[in-house]
Amino acid sequence: MKALKTLKASQSLKALKALSARNAYGMAAPLGALTAVAVVVALLIALTSPGDTSGAVDGSVQAAVPVPRADKVPRGTKKKNKYADWDGKVKVIGDGSTSYTGPQPKQRKIEKLKPGQKPPQFVVFSWDGALENGDHLFSRFRQVAKESDAQMTFFLSGMYLLPKYKSSLYRPPMHKQGAAAISFPTDEHIRETLEQLRGAWLDGNEIGSHFNGHFCGSKGGGEWTTRQWKSEAEQAYSFVKNWKTNTGFTDIEPLPFDYDEELVGGRAPCLEGQKNLIPAIKSMGWRYDASSPGDFQIWPSKIDGIWNFPLQLVPYPESEKQVLSMDFNFLFNQSGDSTEGDPAKYAEWERLTREGYLNGFERVYNGSRAPLFIGNHFETWNGGIYMQAIEDVMRSVCKRQGVRCVSFKQLADWLDAQDPKVLEKLRMLDPAESPDWKSYTK
Repeated sequence: MKALKTLKASQSLKALKALSARNAYGMAAPLGALTAVAVVVALLIALTSPGDTSGAVDGSVQAAVPVPRADKVPRGTKKKNKYADWDGKVKVIGDGSTSYTGPQPKQRKIEKLKPGQKPPQFVVFSWDGALENGDHLFSRFRQVAKESDAQMTFFLSGMYLLPKYKSSLYRPPMHKQGAAAISFPTDEHIRETLEQLRGAWLDGNEIGSHFNGHFCGSKGGGEWTTRQWKSEAEQAYSFVKNWKTNTGFTDIEPLPFDYDEELVGGRAPCLEGQKNLIPAIKSMGWRYDASSPGDFQIWPSKIDGIWNFPLQLVPYPESEKQVLSMDFNFLFNQSGDSTEGDPAKYAEWERLTREGYLNGFERVYNGSRAPLFIGNHFETWNGGIYMQAIEDVMRSVCKRQGVRCVSFKQLADWLDAQDPKVLEKLRMLDPAESPDWKSYTK
């Protein structure tokens, strides 16, 4: 693999810890900060708050709404489809928070590559947190996706379905009961998020996990054991499966999916802790992880049987730099420590962001056809230019010939259907390398 220039890790953690952040509702968080994890390839965002972490627990204490014990998994590994003999009737699950309504609609047919066939160009747009707040970005991008023939992955933070007055039900690893590094939602935002989750799934999108409290750095996911990651994941299941009990809402229908079956992958906050996370999610039957801190644009491989879907390095316009394919990495390269930079530069920054993503797309679309992974947050940083850039990219690429804008789950389905020897050959390609497909995939 040819060497590529990247953003330096020295542009990192210490400089960003003092950065004033917006909280989950778009208001200034006076004591909060954006924490960027310094990695060799780039920087990632995390919304943090100081919160007292004294008397921390390991997250394995059982909450008032039952949470599976950390030494057990919330469900068995997926050896078979428990709804294989479904009778066509809606199955309400537990307290009525979730239900099984049948196979997910609008799923694409999975086909094995034929000898000599060029692979599709997969593009995965994913969203960390997945809260519908006053900016209404969740609903906005659902509509953009519909108009672009795209499906996406929404990594839901489980605590976004837990009211603040029930925060004590959350036992985060290494932190006090009820602590979180992001804001708990209002009742209104829980209602709106439930509406969007329902619609997103029915649109064919995936509901993955961003876990819960978004702890990074000291006492964050990078320091958690496998047992603690299990506890964090189990609580994410519980908050989704018990939102009716926790909120008291009686006028909202169940979510139309069984979360035990729907949840097959996630992304850890700040891309921290993958080493100990992988054994935890493997025991729960998950199929992929999107928590790797970054890689070149190459075809995916597995870590201990789990598909590894990292964010990727894409060429930053008008430079020799490579930046990670997530909104904050463009922001950091443009306005540094500030999420509210010089408005006079917004138009230029928006153009550079859009062209950066398109550079990454064109490189593989006309080259190796390696899937492109783009991560985002529902935020209006620098006047919302990163949201507009993503919308422009989605509308530009998803309807092109040979392109499939899919969820991570759909990509995993396609990869699992392919000849492993063909995938191994694909992984040998440089991003911009376009072989003679008629002979290469024989």
